[in-house]
Amino acid sequence: MTSFDETFQSAYAFNEPCIEVGNVTRDGSPRADLTIRVPLRMFNRHGLIAGSTGTGKTRTLQLLAEGLSRNGVPVFLADVKGDLAGMALPGVVNDKLTARMKSVGKDFVPASFPVEFFSLTGARGTQVRATVSSFGPVLLGKILDLTDVQQSVLAMVFKYCDDKQMPLLDFADLRSVLVYLSDEGKAELKQYGGMSGATVGVLVRKMVELEQQGAARFFGEPELEIADLMRTSSDGRGIVNILSLADVQDKPRLYSTFLMWLLGQFYYRMPEVGDVEKPKLVFFFDEAHLLFEDSSSALVEHIEQVARLIRSKGIGVFFITQTPKDVDEDVLAQLGNRVQHAVRAFTAKDAKNIRATASTFPESEFYEVDKLLTNMGTGEALVTVLNPKGIPTPVASTQILAPASLMSAVDDSVYLQAIAMSSVAKKYATPIDRESAHEILKRKLDEAAAVEQVEPPPPPPRQSDRAPWEAPDEAPRRTTTARRPRKEKSAVDQIFGSRMAQNVARQATRTVTQSIVRGIFGMLKGR
Repeated sequence: MTSFDETFQSAYAFNEPCIEVGNVTRDGSPRADLTIRVPLRMFNRHGLIAGSTGTGKTRTLQLLAEGLSRNGVPVFLADVKGDLAGMALPGVVNDKLTARMKSVGKDFVPASFPVEFFSLTGARGTQVRATVSSFGPVLLGKILDLTDVQQSVLAMVFKYCDDKQMPLLDFADLRSVLVYLSDEGKAELKQYGGMSGATVGVLVRKMVELEQQGAARFFGEPELEIADLMRTSSDGRGIVNILSLADVQDKPRLYSTFLMWLLGQFYYRMPEVGDVEKPKLVFFFDEAHLLFEDSSSALVEHIEQVARLIRSKGIGVFFITQTPKDVDEDVLAQLGNRVQHAVRAFTAKDAKNIRATASTFPESEFYEVDKLLTNMGTGEALVTVLNPKGIPTPVASTQILAPASLMSAVDDSVYLQAIAMSSVAKKYATPIDRESAHEILKRKLDEAAAVEQVEPPPPPPRQSDRAPWEAPDEAPRRTTTARRPRKEKSAVDQIFGSRMAQNVARQATRTVTQSIVRGIFGMLKGR
C-alpha cells in the first residue's frame, strides 16, 4: 500500500506551470511539504467551487483569479456582494493571515491586481449592453419569466423582425413591434401563426416591470465586445474583469442570464484552438444554481453543450454554488477540477445532500469524505483536480491559501478611479441610438396616416339627364376586357422596399444580416 506522503507527493508533482491552491492537511494540521496545485493548461477543463455560506468559496475564487492573472490569463467574474472588488487593492497584513501562511512555510505578501469594473446599470463600472436581437428569445424569455406559450410568441416576433430586416436593439424596439403586430400589423403575422392580445399585454407588462427596475439600460448599443475582456496589462498580467452586481443582486434572473449570454458570445465568436498551454480566459459563474432553477430541459441541454464544447475555444468555466446538486448532472460531469468547502447539515434533507455530494468524489483510502464535509472549518476544503494527463488526482483535505489582495468591499472612490483610468469605459460611455425597429415602424405609420389624409380625386362627370334621343357629347370607350384594379402596395412593402430601409439594413449588419442564423439560446450565430 502506498503511504500517505508518497501518494500526494507523486500526485501533485507537476513539472509545468501551475497555480497553488493550498496544502494537504491530516488530522487538522497542514503539511508545508505537500502542496496542492492545478496545472495551468487544465483550467480550460472547467471546475466547481462549492460549499455552504461562509465557508470560504469567495476567497477560493479570489485566490484562483489572482493565480491566473499572474500567469497572464484574463479572468471574468461576477461580484454579487461587492467583496471581490478588493482585488484592486493590496491585502492588509494582520496576525491571522501571517500565521496562516507561516503554517505552510510561506510569507504573506500583499498585492493588488489590474482590475476592470463592469456594471449592468452603469452604477459601479463600465456600462454593459447587449442588443435584444443578439440576446435571443430563449434567454430573454428566462429574464421575463415567460411561460412556454409566451416564449413561443416571443420567438415568432423575433422571426418576423429577422425576416423584415428590422433590428431589435432595445426595449423600445421590441415594444413597438409587439404593439404594431397586435393592431395594425395583425394581418402580417398570419403566416407566422398569429398571437393573442392578452399574450402581448403580458409581454409588455413584464417588460415595463423590468424597465422600472432600471434593468432595461442593459439593452442597447454599443454592445459589449468579448475582445475587451481578453486583455493583459502592461506588465503581462491578465486583466481581472469584475461584473459589479451589488445594485442588481435582487434581480438574479437578469445577471445569471446575462452571464449565460456572455458565455454564448465566447462560444460563437472564439475560434477553435484545441488544447492550449494556458486558457485564453477563465470565466467564474457565481450563484450557478440561479442558471438552472426553473430552466426548461432545452435550455439546460444548451448549457451542457456550451460547457462541453467551449473548452476547445480555450475558455475555462468554473461554477460556484452551495452543493454539486445545484448543477445539472450533465454539466457537472464536465467539471474536472473540484474544490468542495464544508457543507452544514441541519435537517434530514441536508444529510441526504451530504451523502450525494460525497458520492461525486473519487474514493479515498485516507479520508472519510462524508464526515469531513461537515467537520471542515472556514478556509478548508476537499480538493481533486486534473493532472496533466487529464486524470483526477486523489481527494485531499486542504487548507486553502489566503489571497494576496484585499478580502473586503471597497468604497465608491475605488470604482470611480478605476473607471476614470479605463480606456474601455470611454468606449461604452455614450449610448448609440441608430435607426431600428421603433423608428422604422413609426415612420411607416406616419406615412400611412399621411396617405389617408390626401384628398381623393374628384369623381368622373356623370351623364346629364338628357332625353333618350339626345346623343352624348362623346361616346364612351368600349373595352373588351375589364381592367383589374391595380393592387396597392402595403405600407410595410413600401417601407421595406424604400431606399431608406435598404440603407438601414446595411447599417444594421452588425445586428442582422441578409441570412439570419440563430443558434444556441436563439442568439445570433452569424453576422
